Amino acid sequence: MKPIKSKAQIDYMKAKTKFEERSKVLEARVAEEQKTQEVEQELMEQLVLETGFHDAFNELAEAENELISWSHATIKHDKTYKDNKKPIDEMYEKLNSDPQMRARIIQLALRIR
Repeated sequence: MKPIKSKAQIDYMKAKTKFEERSKVLEARVAEEQKTQEVEQELMEQLVLETGFHDAFNELAEAENELISWSHATIKHDKTYKDNKKPIDEMYEKLNSDPQMRARIIQLALRIR
């Protein structure tokens, strides 16, 4: 039986997949352009917009934030949270200043059932 995922988890996984796809398209376009010219900032900005990478990045960031918010609200109902409230809350406080902590919280949030 397949595990049930929340809307926040599903939306994050979709946004991540889209971001990865757009990233590959952008990389291919940059490689293509490099064959004929140097890719400078203006051209790179144009390619980022044309390939949809910019929108995919923004959607991923929004989905990450929703997932983190959902996970923090959901975990508060768990016995583990009640026993470890302070360290868990400290983890969530660090998520905007520590990219590794943010990534760790996202990975943990994807495991919540």
